[in-house]
Parts: sequence; structure tokens; C-alpha cells
Amino acid sequence: MELRDYIRILRQNWVIIVACVLLGIGAGAVYSLTQTPLYSSSAKVFVSTSNGGTIGELTQGSTFTQQRVTTYADLVGTPIVLLPVVGDLQLDLTGEELTRKVSAAALPDTTLIEITVTDPDPALAAEIATAVSESLTKVVASIETTQTTDAAGETTSASPVSLTLVQHAAVPQKPISPNVPLNIVLGAFIGLALGIGIAVLRATLDTRIRSERDVELITDTPVIGGIVFDPKAKERPLIVHADPHSPRAESFRSLRTNLQFLDLDRADRAFVVTSSVEAEGKSTTAANLSIALADAGARVLLVDADLRRPKVASYLGIEGAVGLTDLLIGRATLADVIQPWGRDQMFVLPAGQVPPNPSELLGSTAMLETVRELNRAFDVVLFDAPPLLPVTDAAVLTRAVGAAIIVVAAGRAHKGQLKGAIDVLDNVDAPAAGIVLTMLPTKGPDAYGYGRYGYGQGYGYGYAPRETVG
Repeated sequence: MELRDYIRILRQNWVIIVACVLLGIGAGAVYSLTQTPLYSSSAKVFVSTSNGGTIGELTQGSTFTQQRVTTYADLVGTPIVLLPVVGDLQLDLTGEELTRKVSAAALPDTTLIEITVTDPDPALAAEIATAVSESLTKVVASIETTQTTDAAGETTSASPVSLTLVQHAAVPQKPISPNVPLNIVLGAFIGLALGIGIAVLRATLDTRIRSERDVELITDTPVIGGIVFDPKAKERPLIVHADPHSPRAESFRSLRTNLQFLDLDRADRAFVVTSSVEAEGKSTTAANLSIALADAGARVLLVDADLRRPKVASYLGIEGAVGLTDLLIGRATLADVIQPWGRDQMFVLPAGQVPPNPSELLGSTAMLETVRELNRAFDVVLFDAPPLLPVTDAAVLTRAVGAAIIVVAAGRAHKGQLKGAIDVLDNVDAPAAGIVLTMLPTKGPDAYGYGRYGYGQGYGYGYAPRETVG
């Protein structure tokens, strides 16, 4: 995916991302409130050795002290230092429990040892830190003391190392844990990462077609139009006729404009209007596009070639009992079944009775001859055909007509369905000339802009009238 794809994913799922961030902030705040506050107090001990009189003795003494500082810092956590503290302060702790509260570190480039105690009670933390420091000085003095005998036979005790408590532990005023601001920030970042992860996962698992970009990833067939979603489409399917100034009606006029540049190498301007599956708006697209073409001065014929579930007659309010079926079986002629509609040069050929063998009729020699005759009589012929995946009618008809326009409902059709529909046409060597996206959202990252497809290219339709039918 490209950067624009990720940006679109983030825009599509911004509600989820914000919710995850807020959830992370809430989790961080709840975690902080449920934790017991811990206070830290530190004391410092200075380590010194007996100084000699010469430079060499001073150097040796300094080296000796540096080595001893690290050793004494490790000695802090031993029972010999901590058990006396438990007894003196009468702590309700074992030596191991006290060890987990106490830490010691030799400060770099110094002979200081910092002893730190962490406890929920700030006063007790300071008291323990001071007591541990005092216990360490006593233990070191006891360990390092040696006895020497002089020439007169007198025995003396002395320690080459001396530990001095130079900083008593103070009672802390603020807890070191929990760090509420840090926990909230971490929660927000974790929530943000989780939200983005969910958004990307949803986009990866979502196979529905939502925009022109999704179509481009599946096929090289051009997108020649986009029709905005209309919640009242069922109430007013013929929007170009019912509300010609609406944005949706303008979408069909843009589609009309783009259609004149489609397949310029073909002499005949006949197209099968189909879809991958049902309920993608192919019939309303074919009807509105026919009206828009007629408004521009073209002589148009709309043929209801959906011999399974015909809808054109009901949409246009005409009699549909006799139509294409009767024509193909020889019971009627073109002059008998073609009906004018509206004030312009628009004509309709309804489906007629539903036959038991639609595929055979649409693939018959009679159908091929009918297509040729209609191409001679009209500027543009649009065939409303069944969906490609459930039945083979549209594929058979497209082979006879020469080109198909595939209607894809945004948010409804899946990528696999569109790819399957194109494969069906390829298998019978019937090309898909263009794709029309329907039900495009008017808000959000995939929103359809007014006149996105071709607005501003003009509304004229450059077809001269041909001979009339019959």
C-alpha cells in the first residue's frame, strides 16, 4: 500500500483510533489510581582510608578505597547489615523482604555510597535508610578491624577503612510511584498504536470496494463514472427526470460525457450495463444514463435484457407485457415492441414475458441480428442485463453487443466479486469497456466530490441522428 492508502485508512477509522487513545488514557489513569504510592529516601556514606605520608601511599590508599566502595555497596543487601536494622526498628519484615526495599550504589568518581529505601510510608523509608547506613558503618568497622602487636608486645586494634554517615535520609514529600503523567502518556501511546493496528487490520481484512482506488488495484478497466448514494433512490429511481438539478443527476450527466470518449475505435455505440451481483444499481444506472443521453440530443434505446427479473418497465411506468422475449421468438417485430418515452428521442424495449431459457435466447442468432439492427437505428443502445456472477446471460449478451459497462456498488461489492465478473467476461472474449461506481458516500475519506468524474468537460453529446425504426 502507498502512503495515501494509509492516510485513507486512518481517516476511515479515526473514531476507532480516538476511542483506543481515550481507552489507553483511561487505563493509564485507572492503573495509577489503583497502585499504592511508594516513597523513596536516600542516605549517603563516605568511605575513607588511613592516609600515608608519601605520594605513593596516598595513591595506594585512593585505589584501595575505590575498590572497597563497590564491595561495601554490595554488602548493603546482606543479612549481616539488614538483620540488625529489623531488630532495632522492630520491623514486621523478614530479611528478604527488607532486601527488596533497599538498594545501594557507588556514586561514580567518588567514594560515596548512596543507600536508597522505597516504602509506602515516607517516614519509615527515611528511618530505614538511616538505620541501614549506620548498620553498614558498624559492620565494615567490625570486618576491617585488625589486631597488631608492637615491639613491646602490646596488642592494638585498628581499621584501615572508616565509614561516615554524611547525609541522613530525609522524609520524602512526593511519591516516586506511580508516575501518573507518565502512565497516562504511555497509555495514550499504547492506545494509539492499538487503534492504528486495528485500523490497518480492518482495512486488510475488508474486501469490499469503497473507492476508485480499490478498483484500480483490481483491474485496468477505467472508472468512467461515480454515482453518489441516495437514501431515497427506491422512491425516485429516475433522478435525472425527477430532480435534474441534484448532484446525483449531475453524476449521470458526467457519466454521459465520459461515455462518448469510451471505445472510440468501435463504430457501434451499444453497451451492456451489468454488475457482479444483484442490488448494485445497474437498472437505475442504465435508465438514468439513457435519459441523460436523450437530454443531450442523442437517439437512445434502452433495452431490458434482464429476462429473469426485469425492472425497466416498472421504473419508466410503461407496459412491459410484450417485449424482447416476443421479438426473439418471432412473435413480434421491432416496431411492435419499441415504445417512445419522454419528450426527447428516448425509446424503450421492455423485456416482455420471463422465458424458461434466458441464456439461450440472449445467445441466439436472432439476438445477434437484433443487436445489428438496433445499432443501425439508434445512436446509443443500452442493454440492462442480469449480474455476471449468478448467471451467464450478461456474458453471452456482451459477446454479441461488443462491450460492457460494469456497475459496482461502493461498500457493497467485494473485490473478489468484481475480479470474478471481469474474469467471466474475459473467458468469453467479451471486453469490459468501463466501470461505474454507485452508492458512493457523500461524507468521509471516500466521499464523492461534486462532478468528480468529468464535470466541466461539457454536456454535449456528439452523435447525429440515424434512421428511424420500422
